Amino acid sequence: MPDELVSVPAVSAGAVTPPRNAVTPLDAELNAQHRAFLAAATSDNTRRAYRSAIKHYLTWGGVLPADEPSMIRYLLAFAASLNPRTLALRLTALSQWHVHQGFTDPASTPTVRKTLAGIARTNGKPKKKAKALPLEDLERIVGQLASLATLKAARDNALLQIGFFGGLRRSELVAIEVSHLGWQTEGLTITLPRSKTDQMGEGIVKAIPYGDGACCPATALRRWLAAAGIADGPLFRPISKWGEVSGAALHEGSVNTILEQCARLAGLDYVPDLSSHSLRRGMATSAHRAGANFRDIKRQGGWRHDGTVQGYIEEAGRFEDNAAGTLLRATQRK
Repeated sequence: MPDELVSVPAVSAGAVTPPRNAVTPLDAELNAQHRAFLAAATSDNTRRAYRSAIKHYLTWGGVLPADEPSMIRYLLAFAASLNPRTLALRLTALSQWHVHQGFTDPASTPTVRKTLAGIARTNGKPKKKAKALPLEDLERIVGQLASLATLKAARDNALLQIGFFGGLRRSELVAIEVSHLGWQTEGLTITLPRSKTDQMGEGIVKAIPYGDGACCPATALRRWLAAAGIADGPLFRPISKWGEVSGAALHEGSVNTILEQCARLAGLDYVPDLSSHSLRRGMATSAHRAGANFRDIKRQGGWRHDGTVQGYIEEAGRFEDNAAGTLLRATQRK
């Protein structure tokens, strides 16, 4: 990531004390602290994406620092094979590298940006979205897991229910620790120390009430913690084939795998369209159908932008609030 490539020279031994207001090099300890703060300014996911983009450019044969013709040749080389959104991300990474290294930014010139815009208009494709997991299908999964009575089934049951009803991102889900939980008379609270929409670490609290139907995430979580003997540390952990529970947290990529396995177990016919985001989308669309208002859905999912939530609501009402449906019902009355 560009932030980590910025270095600050160290003070040499025996240096003369500088004037009071002079800008001076940092010693080794302060330099390390400074680099740590620079790194913390960018999320790990963004840093990984930028590193991957830079590596892709260099593997293609690009050199750094680059110039405008190189940027255009790079775009043209992958215009037909890569999604324009992917190319845009890689241009952003290259732009950030040049800016943070103090070079002229060749990735943001009007010609380069217009070339990217032309590629997007010519080769743009709809963004593939994870299918929302509806509540009734989650209930099918929960029923199947309950019938297994295994340690893994207990974990997966709690994981999927907490992820769904909490409207949690997979990174948030695997980062939950026992100390983040609060057991209340009405249900469970989860305090997230940090999330995608809370980069400054102010803390976000998710409340999940008790349920008396097929699903009750708080009860499922209690059963998992008791079965696994977890009293502190990460909530959701890997389980070995011998039934041993790890002390480490699940990797966030495991959430996709667990959902896929459980969906197949329940006989769902759209498994390839599912991902961890299906839990959040499913919460939003199912809550809207059940009568939840816009504000409550947005708050539970922790979305910053109204447009995102509105998109989920429109998805949920495609057939209910449908002009063609109104016309078809009118023809039935004739």
